[in-house]
Amino acid sequence: MTKNDPYAALRFKEFNVFLLMRFILVFAWSMQFIVIEWQVYSLTKNPLSLGFIGLMEIIPALSMALFAGHIVDQKEKRNLLALCIAAFSLISLGLFLLTWPEIIKDWSTNTVLYFIYALVFFGGFLRSFFGPTIFSLIALIVPKKAYPNAATWSSSTWQMASVLGPAIAGFLIYKIGVHWALCLVFCLVMVSLFFVFQIKRKPILNPKIGEPVMQSLKKGIKFVYKTKAILGALTLDMIAVLFGGAIALLPIFAQDILKVGPEGFGILRAAPAVGAFITMLITAYIPISKNAGKKLLASIFGFGICIIVFGLSSVFWISVLALFFSGVTDGVSMVIRQTILQLKTPDEMRGRVASVNSMFVGSSNELGAFESGVTAKLMGTVTAVVFGGTMTLITVITTGLVLPSFRKLDLTADLDKNKG
Repeated sequence: MTKNDPYAALRFKEFNVFLLMRFILVFAWSMQFIVIEWQVYSLTKNPLSLGFIGLMEIIPALSMALFAGHIVDQKEKRNLLALCIAAFSLISLGLFLLTWPEIIKDWSTNTVLYFIYALVFFGGFLRSFFGPTIFSLIALIVPKKAYPNAATWSSSTWQMASVLGPAIAGFLIYKIGVHWALCLVFCLVMVSLFFVFQIKRKPILNPKIGEPVMQSLKKGIKFVYKTKAILGALTLDMIAVLFGGAIALLPIFAQDILKVGPEGFGILRAAPAVGAFITMLITAYIPISKNAGKKLLASIFGFGICIIVFGLSSVFWISVLALFFSGVTDGVSMVIRQTILQLKTPDEMRGRVASVNSMFVGSSNELGAFESGVTAKLMGTVTAVVFGGTMTLITVITTGLVLPSFRKLDLTADLDKNKG
């Protein structure tokens, strides 16, 4: 067994450019989502409207996911990512214009709301391509032995951007308002587009270019189903995220329960990402591949506990700590899941497997947002969050009892093989 190198992936210049591009892109995207959440709730004062934001994104993301994976496996990855970013810039520009008082002064609230939902819907369509493209591009930038380390740094970069994006979004809403905050988002997206072109075009490794769509999709689904480590990790995380979607209700907690305003909202929104980011930095030095199944179950159980504590808290600092530790546990889960995907997915199938991942886990964030909005409307905000955390605990306990083989999952042998 070779010594673990925590900087293995960072020794490749293009990977550093990739991380910079991804940081700016995710920073802009997370900022935009927070600003829009704030704007929509300010317009409606209805928790269900926050749920609809998630629903508008999940419908296209979920319905297009498998097809997007097929396209990603058939196309050159750098140019496809550039095309996605260019399209995202149009969404950012549209949201900026929708908050321009001179343009919408004669529009009704519902008209503005419908246009916002339409752009979010288009963003969901794009998101179905972003995940598989980025996942596939990483494998073309670094050698196979550095895959786990690259996955950790890429996820850490994503978390860092998710930390700063919401916090700065809350600050900017307070200082310069929604309109100019969205202008900054548009500028950042254009900067990320510049950096993506600093990465060279990559070869297409799929030997079956032109393969019929249905045949291609069938192979991808069959591979995930047969690879129980992938299937188990994705299913467990999907259900946990689905029922633990308290993050979507943060505008309500910030405005009506904790009464901390936009700056407090930014802190609350950033707290989980801070926890996850710190965890991921630690795992770059201390790999968590041994007993991965038990660690994944324990981390998601801890996530459920944190969500329940957050729901019951009426004290700001306790709420922040609960969200922080929910991020710590979620960070462990994310690193294990990404390591499983990178180690057990063949190069020619990365787009399709990443698409299935987005269906299981990525889209469950938005579906969880919708579930939280609906349950908050029916049960009340606090009860909805506690209910979600409780369902997460039940899911973990059930999985541990029903799938004993998953408890025994260990990735040490896979890591040693790729380092050899």
